[in-house]
Amino acid sequence: MKARPLEGKVAVVTGAAAGLGRAEAVALAKAGADVVLGDLAESDVLAEIEEHGGKAAFVQGDVSERDTADALTGTAIERFGGLHILVNNAGVLRDRMLFSMSDEEWDLVVKVHLRGHFLLSRNAAAYWREESKQSGGPVYARIVNTSSEAFLMGSGGQPNYAAAKGGITALTLTSARSLAKYGVRANAICPRARTSMTADVFGEAPDGDDPLSPDHVGKFVAYLGSPEADKINGQLFVVHGGKVALMGAPVVEQTFTSFDELTTTFGQRDPKKTFACMETMRL
Repeated sequence: MKARPLEGKVAVVTGAAAGLGRAEAVALAKAGADVVLGDLAESDVLAEIEEHGGKAAFVQGDVSERDTADALTGTAIERFGGLHILVNNAGVLRDRMLFSMSDEEWDLVVKVHLRGHFLLSRNAAAYWREESKQSGGPVYARIVNTSSEAFLMGSGGQPNYAAAKGGITALTLTSARSLAKYGVRANAICPRARTSMTADVFGEAPDGDDPLSPDHVGKFVAYLGSPEADKINGQLFVVHGGKVALMGAPVVEQTFTSFDELTTTFGQRDPKKTFACMETMRL
């Protein structure tokens, strides 16, 4: 991949003030893109991008609110002249066992993650569809959505988060299938990274190179936004430490013609074997 493959491209990154979003925004800027940064509060990431010669703008607000989503895509189009890459990353945690979870804890997590992804994706899709109609052909368009292994494994203490991330994966597949004719490439990542949201899981960073540094994820996101990734669409990746795992689609394991067959099969089957995908833990 050439040094600045995203020269002339414009990206929107949500949750860009810190952690994964920051690393993704910086990686996109280093690859040549102008970047619109979205978050609840501003940080020095804008200054960092500008110090390296990049162009960036910051939009403050909650991505689950329509006005914020409109401001993010509007800033990209009006200030930088277009929109080519959308990275939906913003999120929040309210972990609790299902029997203890409040309405508010469920609603907040699903709203920020799933509704936030929807609002930005809808804005981008509408813009790209119109651009494609005007040009008479496909346009340059990328969506990178942030799912999680919590949905793959059914994380016990995160029913709200896992459900939202499963919804995001379905939204990604729908986007990929319905928007491909306009030139859109939509993919989802399940990132492992050491951030403030995962501090209790991964602990302190080691001395030297950190395999869980968000920078590894940022580089992959920049790749998915590049021309090199034009053939990649509707895929789900687990990514960390410079390693990328392409997840396979669910398959039909077995069919039954009677309930007796079901009873017999599940009477002999390991009860711990469910639809959950535990294989990623071996990566």
